[in-house]
Amino acid sequence: MNVGFIGIGAMGKPMAQNLVTANYPLYIYDVNQPAVADMVAQGAIACNSPRELAQNCQVIILMLPNAAIVETTLTGEQGLLAGGQAGQTIIDMSSVASASTRRMAALAQVQQINYIDAPVSGGVTGAAAGTLTIMVGGETTAVQAVEPILKVLGKKIYHVGGIGAGDSIKVVNNLLLGINMAAVAEALVLGVKSGLDPQVMLEIIKESSGRSYALEAKTANFILKNNFAPGFAIDLEYKDLELAMETAKGLDMPLPLAAMAQQVFAMAKAKGLGREDISAVIKVWEELAGVQVRE
Repeated sequence: MNVGFIGIGAMGKPMAQNLVTANYPLYIYDVNQPAVADMVAQGAIACNSPRELAQNCQVIILMLPNAAIVETTLTGEQGLLAGGQAGQTIIDMSSVASASTRRMAALAQVQQINYIDAPVSGGVTGAAAGTLTIMVGGETTAVQAVEPILKVLGKKIYHVGGIGAGDSIKVVNNLLLGINMAAVAEALVLGVKSGLDPQVMLEIIKESSGRSYALEAKTANFILKNNFAPGFAIDLEYKDLELAMETAKGLDMPLPLAAMAQQVFAMAKAKGLGREDISAVIKVWEELAGVQVRE
C-alpha cells in the first residue's frame, strides 16, 4: 500500500521516518525542500504537488500547521482532491477545529474519498519514538482499515466518534495543557520569590495534590535545565487555545480560564518566545517578579 505524507515539519518528519522504517512506500510533499531532500535520502519519493501525490497513494496523511493550510492542500487545481480517487483515505493529523474538518470531509465524500481526523499528543519525542496518543474521528470501517498505519505512528489509539470527534478531544486536552502550564509557571515563580528551592518544590508537589503533566514533564526536563527547545511550541499552544475559544463561541459557552491562559501565551509570543517550548512561559513571570527559577 502506497502512503502519502504532507507536512515534513518538526512532528511530521519523524512520523514519516517511522513509516519508511516500517517499509511503507512513502510519497511526500512539502514546501520545505531541504526537509523533502532529507526524506528522499532516507527512501521516500518526492512529489511536485498534492495532486501528484494523490494520484499515487491509497492513504494520505496530513500533518499541517492550521486549517487554512489543510484547506489549501486539499482544494485547487493542484490540490489533493484534484488527483483524488474513490476509495482513498485521507487522515488529517493536524490540530484544527472540528467544523473545518467536517467541511473538508464533505468535499472528500463527494468523490467517495474517506476522511478521518486523527490529531495526536506526545510531542516531538513521541513522534520520533512512535508512541503518540492518537485521537481518531471517522466512520468505523474507514478507521479500522488504516489502523495498521496508525499503529506505526502511535502507541495508544482511541476511536472517539464520528468526523470531528478527534479534533474536539484534542482541543479539550490542549486547553487543559495550556491552563496547567501557565499555572505551573506562575506557581514556581511565586515559590522562588518566597525563598523556596525549585527542585524541592518539584519533589513535593509531584507527590501532592498540585501535581500535573505540565509540572512533571516541563519542570525537570525543560525549566530546571534551562532547555526550551520545543517539544511543543508556544505558537502551537496559543493556536490550540484559540481553537478552544472558537469552539466555545460556537457553543455559546464562556471559557474564562482558557482566555486567561491564552493571554499568558500571548505575552510570551510578544517577547519573541513563540518558537520555544511552552515551558518558556516561565520567562514572562520571572521577568515580572524579578527572580529566576532556571538554573
